[in-house]
Amino acid sequence: MAILPKTNELGFFEIRLESIGGLGANLAGKMLAEAGVVGSGFNGVSFSSYGSEKKGSPVKAHIRFCDLDVNIRDTTPVERPHIVGIFHENLSKTVNVISGIYKDSMVLVNSAKTPEVLKDKLNMLGGTLAVVDATGIALDENNRVNMAMLGALFRLCDFLDAEHMKGIIRKSLEKKYPQAVEPALRTFDRGYNEVRSQAFGLPEGAAMPLPTRWDIPALGWATQPMGGMITNPGNSILKDLSISRQGMMPHFDDEKCIHCAACDTACPDFCFVWEEQPDKKGRPQMFLQGIDYQYCKGCLKCVVACPTEALVSERETDGYGDANRVPHRFILAN
Repeated sequence: MAILPKTNELGFFEIRLESIGGLGANLAGKMLAEAGVVGSGFNGVSFSSYGSEKKGSPVKAHIRFCDLDVNIRDTTPVERPHIVGIFHENLSKTVNVISGIYKDSMVLVNSAKTPEVLKDKLNMLGGTLAVVDATGIALDENNRVNMAMLGALFRLCDFLDAEHMKGIIRKSLEKKYPQAVEPALRTFDRGYNEVRSQAFGLPEGAAMPLPTRWDIPALGWATQPMGGMITNPGNSILKDLSISRQGMMPHFDDEKCIHCAACDTACPDFCFVWEEQPDKKGRPQMFLQGIDYQYCKGCLKCVVACPTEALVSERETDGYGDANRVPHRFILAN
């Protein structure tokens, strides 16, 4: 019989998946729990928390395992996870994805970066950091990120049976989507085999930060400005939609652009930056300057709309958005 490597004071081994809508974290949590209960003989529970069900919105999936003689009467969100699976590395820009981890917790990140680079990006003091390029694997195999992440999670959770998980994948897909079974299994295997990890010791004298509640608003009765005046109300100017991109992004070729604005008409988030300039006859016209990638969520509707292939879909590489971003020049009241 499988044995849990560690448990908290209530007897639970807890896993939290940090993701965005569209990457399949909710389904991955359910399949992970089923593999632990049916395949390895544990008690287990899985549930998710999210707002509006749409692509790009933050999603959290929570999984608990315990021995058969322990009852699960706790369905609160996982605040002290033994394992965190981060399905999109840019979530760290807006969400404290490693909140509540122990000094020996494992953090799995969907990224092509090295563990050393990600440790600094996540502000992680100690623990084991595992990395797998789940997006790249999914694009190569024409499958979804969650299958690659599941493979990597099973590599980290040696108390779970990977072969049983393959049976669950097959059972879940073969009736409705038989053509997706083999790509899903290949994606799972590649995630299992290509994950790499590195342990980081906690610096001497340092202590792991306490967990922070993600559902508590920043402004309340004790934290609002004097007089209740909110000087910087929430608006779309402050948003960073780069966490919504799922591996692909539009690239802009100025030489092929005819400035027809078909891309701007199709774009739901006003990503395109225009400037009035004289044309060849000296008449004022609007010319496209580029894309403000802060607001681009990678829907690629602009690529479909472009009649001249001035916009093409390309795999997102690290730093491309920042290096090629043309920022909007908003005129704001003083």
